[in-house]
Amino acid sequence: MIRFNLNGKTVEYNGDINRSLLEYLRNDLHLTAAKDGCSGQGVCGACSVEVNGSIKMACRIKMSDLSEAIVYTLEGLPNNFREILAHHFATQGAVQCGFCSPGMIMRARGLWLSNPKATRSDIIRAIAPNLCRCTGYVKIIDAIQHAFAELNGQALPKNNTGARIGERYPKYQAKETALGQRPFVDDMFVDGMLYGALKFSDHPRAKVLKIDTSKALSVQGVVKVITATDIPGERYIGLIFQDWPVMVAQGEVTHYIGDVIAGVVATSEDIARYAASLIEVEYEVLEPVTDIHQAIKPDSPQVHPNRSNVLETCTIRFGEVDKAFAEAAYVSSDIYETQRIEHAFLETEAALALPNGDGIKVFSQGQGVYVDRKQIAKILNLPESKVNVVQVQNGGGFGGKEDLTVQGHAALMSYITQMPVKVHLTRDESIRMHPKRHPVWMKMSLACNSEGKFTALKLEAIGDTGAYASVGTKVMERVVGHATGGYTVPAVDISAKTVYTNNIPCGAMRGFGVPQVTFAIESCIDDLCRQGGFDRWQIRYDNALEEGAKTATGQELHGVGLKKTLIAVKEQFKSAKYAGIACGLKNTGVGNGMVDDSEVIIKVVSPTRVEIHHGWTEMGQGVHTMAIQTLHHETGIEPSCIEVIVDTDAEIPTGMTTSSRATALVANALINASRPLREDLKTAKLEKLVGRVYRGKFVCDWTCKPGAKTDKPVIHFAYGYATQVAILNEQGKLSKIIAAHDAGKIMNQMLFEGQIEGAVHMGMGYALTEDLPMENGFPVSFKFKDIGIIRANQMPEIEVIGIEEPDPIGPFGAKGIGEIGMVPTAAAIANALWTFDGVKRTRLPMMRSKSE
Repeated sequence: MIRFNLNGKTVEYNGDINRSLLEYLRNDLHLTAAKDGCSGQGVCGACSVEVNGSIKMACRIKMSDLSEAIVYTLEGLPNNFREILAHHFATQGAVQCGFCSPGMIMRARGLWLSNPKATRSDIIRAIAPNLCRCTGYVKIIDAIQHAFAELNGQALPKNNTGARIGERYPKYQAKETALGQRPFVDDMFVDGMLYGALKFSDHPRAKVLKIDTSKALSVQGVVKVITATDIPGERYIGLIFQDWPVMVAQGEVTHYIGDVIAGVVATSEDIARYAASLIEVEYEVLEPVTDIHQAIKPDSPQVHPNRSNVLETCTIRFGEVDKAFAEAAYVSSDIYETQRIEHAFLETEAALALPNGDGIKVFSQGQGVYVDRKQIAKILNLPESKVNVVQVQNGGGFGGKEDLTVQGHAALMSYITQMPVKVHLTRDESIRMHPKRHPVWMKMSLACNSEGKFTALKLEAIGDTGAYASVGTKVMERVVGHATGGYTVPAVDISAKTVYTNNIPCGAMRGFGVPQVTFAIESCIDDLCRQGGFDRWQIRYDNALEEGAKTATGQELHGVGLKKTLIAVKEQFKSAKYAGIACGLKNTGVGNGMVDDSEVIIKVVSPTRVEIHHGWTEMGQGVHTMAIQTLHHETGIEPSCIEVIVDTDAEIPTGMTTSSRATALVANALINASRPLREDLKTAKLEKLVGRVYRGKFVCDWTCKPGAKTDKPVIHFAYGYATQVAILNEQGKLSKIIAAHDAGKIMNQMLFEGQIEGAVHMGMGYALTEDLPMENGFPVSFKFKDIGIIRANQMPEIEVIGIEEPDPIGPFGAKGIGEIGMVPTAAAIANALWTFDGVKRTRLPMMRSKSE
């Protein structure tokens, strides 16, 4: 027996002494403030706890290490400390997805105990062991600094936390999230809950000859082993193409190492995983198709039977391209290659499913509960009305939680066993299963005349979409549609192929193809400047998109603030010895001929409670906060009275939370719904409106695909614009990034800054350190530390400059900002490095050693 003190009380433990403290806290005691982000690798710090006065990672502590120890989790810290830290995490914008927040507060606790007069530099060093994927760390450091000042008795200026549009209103449920009180899916437990585990393919391409589950079934505690033959409905799912099997059946060929062969349901997660490891699969191993250049050849093996490896070719051609190149004063041509990137959201995939009458209820962290519902209903052969999906605010998505992963398996397991079942992926399994950022090969040529005006662009691009389509065709369409960057180019010949391989699938990730092609064109521009002696700022300003200009797709633009962003960074760029500059634009809305729409319901439940029902996923970007601020701005209803719910029982079908569109669409729909409510409030108080329901909708159905035969193409209903500058010090290290962004209307200044800071952090990693290389269909490493996420002590100064050039469609003139923050970053850093050492970079990442 091990006896120790936990949160001020004596605890006696009689179980497995090799078990981790984290598992004991979460699964036995349901103390869930400590999060599981790296599955025992000791890398992310989300599970930080206090042990004998020092901060440790609970995932690395064995129960055998705790004899007579004094342990505190966030739940057990002094109330005053908890409340002050949580308050400042909320009011300083330190909480985005919030999965890292409890661990960060524990790091602050350790620093407070050792150094209550800590400086900003001390704070940065203290939190460096912990990762954040959302914030760029800036506002976490701000929050701890402000909290320490209050704890030390300093008088602090009162924060302006008004909730009207444009004000710095704290994120919805930020305090509860910071303290670990608002549950993520894996924090949820229900009576009688069983646990699911998945058996993945051992090979990227192999015929499954036999599946033997007998050993798994013999394990005590195993309730059921499920294979493809148990699926009552359709086995193939997908967001656009239904090419992805929920489980691979005996006699079929696997397409990547994340294919699921079987699932085990058991009384504990450990038993389920152990039993899954006993499932024996006999294969006929086949040579995988892993190289895109080989995959597009006619003699390549087909990844999918009777289907070309080239899933789609998207092409745009206009103007006299050959003539322009023949007459050009200068031409820059090169081949650019960008890498595969892991989303590395700190919360790995999890889903909880429960029987619900003759249907099923699923708690999902996915990026589109109505799309989840549709796919789950197909799998279970149920009408959609029998499937209820509730969206639980997730611990980061960045596009990586669009595709259905464990939601389908949890629902299937629960439906078959008629018991609650939770499925949770380890970090290794998450890396193995979900889609990544597309690696893209680009052969680009850009021409200009003797004055530096761009005259023509050619692009041949190939994107590795991996084993399944996901949204790969749409990503490569963005490569095409954004190939000319933030500039006017009168003649283009652009083509992009989406290619199947047996690599891990690639799908949506923040930027959605645009960072890749922006890296290429911005490098070409600096090359032209070196050839022709052009000023690097001036050439961009002279060619920049402006009101009435057209994109590569021929779309005429309105509400264009790109030149204003260039002016905003001019002085600092010009005065820096070593600096790189890059511009970018990024669509708001899916567009491309698809409908962008949003429906909302406002319910007056009581004099002190008003519900907003919508269909968008809160994953740290703040869409729930935007909804609350919009309703408050339009009606004056106090934000403290407003609750936001995303549940398919509302029957307001909504697409994926993607393409920087959620805020624009939900706010436009809420403005529509608020009009009659505002009129009613002129003559009656809220208590007289109890029971009233107000509906609103916004629909954009006027876009077309790139290359469509139309005189006035509209590919997206809006775009955001940006210029970023990367400044290096005398040693060639990043010292500052300036990010000037045209947001149309800044809906919330604090959340706007946080989104850009976080995106710049992700863009830095993309530029310098992040990579997920694969060999023969397998990642070279499954270790979280090898992904190369930049830590707090590696960050330069970030200056965010907001520009407001109203968009004619967006609510209050707003444009999407979730993705564009990282669009120009890698290009700006590449151009800064070129300025420093004269070496042109054509491949990402640019810093091979993680220690550099």
